[in-house]
Amino acid sequence: MRGRLALGRAPLRSAATGLVAIVAVSALLHAADAQGPPPARQEPPITPRAAAPIDLTGYWVSIVNEDWRWRMITPVKGDAVGVPLSAKGREVANAWNPATDGSCLAYGAAGIMRMPTRLRITWETDTILKIETDAGVQVRRLIFGKPLPSTRHTLQGQSAAEWERSTVGSGFLGIGPPGPPAPGGSLKVVTTGLTAGWLRKNGVPYSEKTVVTEHFDRFPVPDGTEWFVVTTQVDDPTYLTGPFVTSSHFRREADGSKWRPQACKSS
Repeated sequence: MRGRLALGRAPLRSAATGLVAIVAVSALLHAADAQGPPPARQEPPITPRAAAPIDLTGYWVSIVNEDWRWRMITPVKGDAVGVPLSAKGREVANAWNPATDGSCLAYGAAGIMRMPTRLRITWETDTILKIETDAGVQVRRLIFGKPLPSTRHTLQGQSAAEWERSTVGSGFLGIGPPGPPAPGGSLKVVTTGLTAGWLRKNGVPYSEKTVVTEHFDRFPVPDGTEWFVVTTQVDDPTYLTGPFVTSSHFRREADGSKWRPQACKSS
């Protein structure tokens, strides 16, 4: 009899064990469902360098196709034609000393791109685009993202950069969400934190309150050469009565064989 009971209990124990296992697995599945799917793999963010819609790196030479008389030679004292100077700005321009011609004050961020110069543009890091000039031997650093706060003003100031991409048009008559990004784009740069300087080599002034806004656009031409144009807007509440807007053209060079750095006068 005892043997029969033992044999009868064995299937019961096996069934109970199986039931416990099923309950445990079911509990684990419910717990997994409650937690949701495993987190997706986080991809590293795309850097400004990798996301660049246009390539501005390389050697470039300025093509002076406008304002030749104010860019290729030093204008006479007081010649500020085309610049919306305030009365205070005209007073400063008329007081310029020709002995200071060649001063680094003419090579600040508000005036350097108008100089007859060559540029060497490289990525210093994945978030800093560096522009070097052979005229005046200046270095501009265009920083993508929020620049570190600084109270120190310099000749080249602090330049905050961002890529701007065109989009395919919105809905009917411009109503509706914007379309997908179009090929290409441009570079926008806003520069603040400047020391006072000159818009032209003859002492036409801008103040330390100046804000410089630039848009860089690159384009090919039918002869196969590559160009970029930088449209510059200078806003200065001290010496200007309105925005001073210019456009400066640069053509790509094959290499740096014509690179001839010439320093400006420090005083």
